[in-house]
Amino acid sequence: MTMPDHYYGIDLGGTKIELVACDASLQVRYRQRVATPTQDYEALVRALVSLVRGADDALGTSAPAIGIGVPGIIDAASGTHLCANIPCLTGRELLPVLRAQLQRPIALGNDCQCFALSEAHGGAADGAASMFGLILGTGAGAGYVIDQKLVRGLHGAAGEWGHWPLDPHLLQRYELPLLPCPCGRVACLESYVSGTGLRRLHAHLTGGEGVSAEQLAARHNAGDNEAASVFKLHLDLLGAALARIVLAYDPHVVVLGGGLSQLPHLYTGLADAIRPHLIPGLGVPPILPPVFGDAGGARGAALLARQATITQEP
Repeated sequence: MTMPDHYYGIDLGGTKIELVACDASLQVRYRQRVATPTQDYEALVRALVSLVRGADDALGTSAPAIGIGVPGIIDAASGTHLCANIPCLTGRELLPVLRAQLQRPIALGNDCQCFALSEAHGGAADGAASMFGLILGTGAGAGYVIDQKLVRGLHGAAGEWGHWPLDPHLLQRYELPLLPCPCGRVACLESYVSGTGLRRLHAHLTGGEGVSAEQLAARHNAGDNEAASVFKLHLDLLGAALARIVLAYDPHVVVLGGGLSQLPHLYTGLADAIRPHLIPGLGVPPILPPVFGDAGGARGAALLARQATITQEP
């Protein structure tokens, strides 16, 4: 069988849609992005189809397979989406509509899973027997990869650690409020350890409105005690959460992604924050920054297309 010479990967986000064409060596040879129509399903489909056909025209040939990374959860039984960042997708199917219009195999995956897959191929976790690619951005999600293959689970939700409940002992210790989560429940980890959660922790400790991670980092670097207290609290909550990941998945490597992955103290202090929550004697895996950063989602989607759909009929 002759392997195709390029694949399309699409990172469908709440702000922008990015398409890349990756060659056989996973180098990006073409890139295009447009704004995401988050409230209009038909406009969203048109934007995706237009990006693909525009890439076909620009490259003079069509990619034989497409991978798309989508935020939220895709129900394995019905194919419908639950997506807080793109409201028009919730309750709708995307895969059959795109296959009908583009007439080629298409693989859908969670955007965090695509990030993990990318970092397992030539990224920070290249060569690792297993890795957990953990996103700390507006929300909190992850992907789990074994031997460079994405592990999806029965319902495609493997790695959805952001919707594990926060340890009730930590809720009591820090007298934290029961924060609502976009999933409809309260006290999910995402609401406390994501970038949005960090702002909420600052608001809780100071009685104010909260500031961004970038502002907190600047204040911390300037010696601000309030910022130091917020980071200490966040590190303890995140350490407890990652300890549960170590116990559940036992990954060889953890790679951080998203906006908070740029905070240096996570790489110097997170291992010590994890250890008290582990079984005594159990080690902490290496915690590494990403190699591909924001480009990892689209690149991982192209990898998803190469691994999962090149022999599938549309």
